[in-house]
Amino acid sequence: MWKWLPATQKILLAYDQFRYQMLPYTYSVAWKVTSEGYTMMRALPMDFPNDPKALATSDEYLFGPAFLVAPVTAPVTAAAPSRQVYLPAGTDWVNFWTGEQLAGGREISTPAPVAMLPLFVRSGSIVPLGPVVQYANETPDAPLELRVYRGADGAFTLYEDEGDNYDYEKGVHATIPFLWDDKTQTLSIGQRQGTYPGMPAKRTFHVVLVRPGSGTGMDAAKSDATLVYTGTPMQWRQ
Repeated sequence: MWKWLPATQKILLAYDQFRYQMLPYTYSVAWKVTSEGYTMMRALPMDFPNDPKALATSDEYLFGPAFLVAPVTAPVTAAAPSRQVYLPAGTDWVNFWTGEQLAGGREISTPAPVAMLPLFVRSGSIVPLGPVVQYANETPDAPLELRVYRGADGAFTLYEDEGDNYDYEKGVHATIPFLWDDKTQTLSIGQRQGTYPGMPAKRTFHVVLVRPGSGTGMDAAKSDATLVYTGTPMQWRQ
């Protein structure tokens, strides 16, 4: 990326760093692929088979259970870049960049400057994010940011292992389940299952309830609560 102009380098670096921040989410979704036959990059009909508009939308995709990605694949107006995005029906969506909650089942016009990939998150999603690192296993016990996208109940299972061998095929790994109850605004963390060499005895989770001005974009957010988890069930209520 160093061959690009400085302004472009800045954009590329930001997305490259965010790719590392997303490792806890991506690695957990990869485990779903391995253990459940899941698909990481998903056409809209896979999750919304009864939505005729979703069936006809071919320029958007889902990245795991949380993200709706709408790449810019055609020229946009330089003065006011934007693109039309269809938000599938049956759920609300949250603008990743602004925290604005939007009803599904409609098409919207969303800003699409070169540095801002149109990105939305399904309501009820729990997205774990890590720190900016230089390589995957640099800080295996670092605190994780848990972004909770309210508006619906949700669940996510965090998957962890040694990260450098195939022992996971022999059951050497651990999972931590998260549940969000939207009615009571309660986050539950269940019993950790499994173990692996070097597994941290404790994990620190910074809970972020996403809303306009909090938990938006790529930057680390100010937490609504900091939870120290030792592997046994615990709850936090707003």
